[in-house]
Amino acid sequence: MVIWTSADRDVALNVCLMYTKAANKMKWFDEVHLIIWGPSAKLLSYDKEVQAQIKDLQNTGVVVEACIVCTNRYGVTEPLKRLGIDVKAMGLPLTERLKTNWKQLNF
Repeated sequence: MVIWTSADRDVALNVCLMYTKAANKMKWFDEVHLIIWGPSAKLLSYDKEVQAQIKDLQNTGVVVEACIVCTNRYGVTEPLKRLGIDVKAMGLPLTERLKTNWKQLNF
């Protein structure tokens, strides 16, 4: 799982989303999840290029999720849901994954 927290556009486009796409395309893992957490939700809500990259990830099988507490704080829950993102409470799912054999990368 890739946990994307940075609101930095360059980090999003040139590191986080690029790695996530490659990890999925090259089958480096059985499944790839992208978790949108914190300030990254706000960036995604208005940046059309970042949105296009997320849509591409979704179309290639990456599971894209977002923390609803974060999206509510930034007032972007509905825009992210309209992008087809699974917006939900992420604390427990993240914790359960951390307790098992999931690998984690943070940006």
